Amino acid sequence: MFKKSNRDRVSKIIESNLDYLVRFAYFRLGNRAEAEDLVYDAILKFLEKDSEDIKPRSVRLYLFRIVYNLCQDKIQTEKINLTLNENLNLEDFAEEPLDLEEADRINSYLESLDPREGEIIRMNVIDNLSFVEISNILGIPQSTAKSRYKAGMERLRKLFFNDKMS
Repeated sequence: MFKKSNRDRVSKIIESNLDYLVRFAYFRLGNRAEAEDLVYDAILKFLEKDSEDIKPRSVRLYLFRIVYNLCQDKIQTEKINLTLNENLNLEDFAEEPLDLEEADRINSYLESLDPREGEIIRMNVIDNLSFVEISNILGIPQSTAKSRYKAGMERLRKLFFNDKMS
């Protein structure tokens, strides 16, 4: 359990990141109710941990890591092969109305990438996570996250350019 002095800080960090965590899970699972349940489970899992080792400033990354791992487990155990454009209403979380046709096109480009590259691009562009946060969540070096992002973006540019030329 967190020290009393840190409990309020941790509680505020969790509360301020709830929407981001649900969005993060939603874009991986494609179902808002499942995403909310999974985030709830992640918070419970987090609170059950021996928190003496966890600094309040690491809470956000720790939660994203747990949510990411739970999503991966759920996808693997249920053999879900979802894409962002299947049964997904992107407008649920968009800050401004989204052009769904454009979103479908972008998602089809992302799906054509190596899954590791596509995931990092989604985490950076859609989830607004930094490369430090991405590397901590995925358990990879920051340089690997950056190089996968760069390689994926280069492939996306080529795909986009080839489509424009067609």
